[in-house]
Amino acid sequence: MCEPMVIFWTKDKEYRGATALDVVRALESETSDYPYREKSVRRFLLWSLDQLSGQIPPRELHLSGTLEDEALALNYLYLRDEYGAGNLHIGPESS
Repeated sequence: MCEPMVIFWTKDKEYRGATALDVVRALESETSDYPYREKSVRRFLLWSLDQLSGQIPPRELHLSGTLEDEALALNYLYLRDEYGAGNLHIGPESS
């Protein structure tokens, strides 16, 4: 049986994880100019969305204070996909 897999592509790289949070943490670890390593995922998402403000409309840049980290990470990846700042695929892992 295939396990679910989250795959996210940027123009430079492919990121894979069992969850959206795994993928976002991988993005964080490879973002060379991110100054707050291993802090809250919210902090990375806010920073990253600020960096993408030229591609994503300002009305989309607010993070809900009530969502869990996994839901925020998934919404972030969907938002990037929707506005052309990456491509998201969620489905079974292919061998």
